[in-house]
Amino acid sequence: MNKSRAKSYISASRRKGIRQRTKELRQAIRSIDYILSGTLRQRTKVCGRSNCRCANDPNARHGPYYEWSRLENRRLVQSVLSIEQAAWVEYAIANHHKIQELLKLCERETAEDILKRPKGA
Repeated sequence: MNKSRAKSYISASRRKGIRQRTKELRQAIRSIDYILSGTLRQRTKVCGRSNCRCANDPNARHGPYYEWSRLENRRLVQSVLSIEQAAWVEYAIANHHKIQELLKLCERETAEDILKRPKGA
């Protein structure tokens, strides 16, 4: 076997370490419960009545209102939420971000494992 081909092999212990880390990453992903994508916004609004104090004072606007925007079937969908719902949506969106990071790590480990295997094996 030539030297260039020998360099592409991962040692058995290294491969075992990669497998163990990807297993741990998959378990971490499975442990996450609520998962949502999208954006949560907190907004205040002007009602449009000229005699309302919100018309002249930005600090007197109505709200806050919580809006969750996300894509469903390639369409933008928005929902107005209660403060309790907004807290759960915020938690679930944070979980979605965690899963994305865990998937990136898992992908990196998997790519390293595959690319270090000898060609033709």
